[in-house]
Amino acid sequence: MKKIIKYSFVVVVVLAVVGAWLLLGSATTFEQGSKYFFVTADADGKNAFEAQLASNNALRYPSIFMMVANATGVWEKIKPGRFELTSGESILGFVRKLRNNKQASVKLVLNKERTPQDIAGLLAQQFQIDSAGIVAFFSNNEALAPFEVDSNTVTTLFIPDTYYINWTTSIEKILQRLKKERDAFWDKKDRLNKANALQLTPNQIYTIASIVEEETNMNDEKGNVASVYINRYRKGMPLGADPTIKYALRDFSIKRILFGHLEVKSPYNTYRNKGLPPGPICTPSKTTIDAVLNAPNTNYLFFVAKDDFSGYHKFSETYAEHQAYAKAYQQKLDAYMAQKNNTSK
Repeated sequence: MKKIIKYSFVVVVVLAVVGAWLLLGSATTFEQGSKYFFVTADADGKNAFEAQLASNNALRYPSIFMMVANATGVWEKIKPGRFELTSGESILGFVRKLRNNKQASVKLVLNKERTPQDIAGLLAQQFQIDSAGIVAFFSNNEALAPFEVDSNTVTTLFIPDTYYINWTTSIEKILQRLKKERDAFWDKKDRLNKANALQLTPNQIYTIASIVEEETNMNDEKGNVASVYINRYRKGMPLGADPTIKYALRDFSIKRILFGHLEVKSPYNTYRNKGLPPGPICTPSKTTIDAVLNAPNTNYLFFVAKDDFSGYHKFSETYAEHQAYAKAYQQKLDAYMAQKNNTSK
C-alpha cells in the first residue's frame, strides 16, 4: 500500500512538473522575433486562431494551447485586434495576453512617401483598412475638413516619425492621431513663429520642404535651396522646380527634365504656374522642414549641381552667373559620359 501511495505521489509530481513545463516553459517554434495573430470584427476568434495556428506552426503544442484557452474563457473575452506571440513565450503567458485583450500596436514608420496613393498603400499594409477606401477618404474634402486639410494638403498631416497605433484603428482615428502629432510638432521649437516671420503658413512651409527634400540629400545646403524657392515665391517668379514636374507626370524615374516634360498641364507644373503647387510633392523629413524655417536670408535665385559631382550645388544671384555654372557642369558631365562610353567599348 505504501509503495502504491509512493508511486502515485511520484506520478502526480511528474505530471505536475510536465504540466508546469508545458504551460510555463517556452512554447514557440521560432527562436527570434515575433509572430502575429489577427482577429477581425466579422470573424470567430476561436476559429481564426485555430486556422492561423495550423498555417503558421508558431506553437509547439497548439492542442494544449486551445485546451487552456477554452478552459479560461478566452473566446468569450477576446476582441478584434492584433496579438503578438514573442519568441520563448509560454502558453499560459499567451493565453493571459489574449484573455486580457493585450493587443500589439502597429509600429508605423513614416519616411518619405510621394503621393497620397503611396501613403494609402502603406497604411493598408499595416492596418485593417482597405487601400481603395483610404484613397477615397483622402479625396473627400468634406471628410477631411475636420483635420484642416483638403485632398491636396492631406499629406501635411504626415510628419515622418515612428508611431504606435492599434491594428483595428480606422482611417479617421489614424488621422486624428496624426493631426495631434502634427500640431504638437509645429508648437515645438518656435516653429509657428518662424513660419509667421517668413509670412508663410505651416502647410506652405511643408510644401516648400517637400521640394527641397527632392532637390538635395545634403542637409547642410537645404537652407540655401529653400532660400532660392522662398526668394522666387516672394518675387512672383515661377518656382521652376524640376521635382514638381516629375510629380505632375507621376514619373519619378525621370533623371533629367526635358523641354517636352515642361508641357505637362498640371497645377504642379511650377514652370508654367506661378506660386506654390497646391500641396506637397512628398513627405519631407523634420530636418528639411526645419531647414526651410531656418533658411538663411540670401539673394539666391538659381542653383545647379556642382561640376565635381559631389551632390552639392552652386548658388547664384544672377542668371548670367547661373549659366556659367551650368555650362561648367554640362561640360564636365559630357566629358565624363564620353570617357565612360569609351571605357565600355
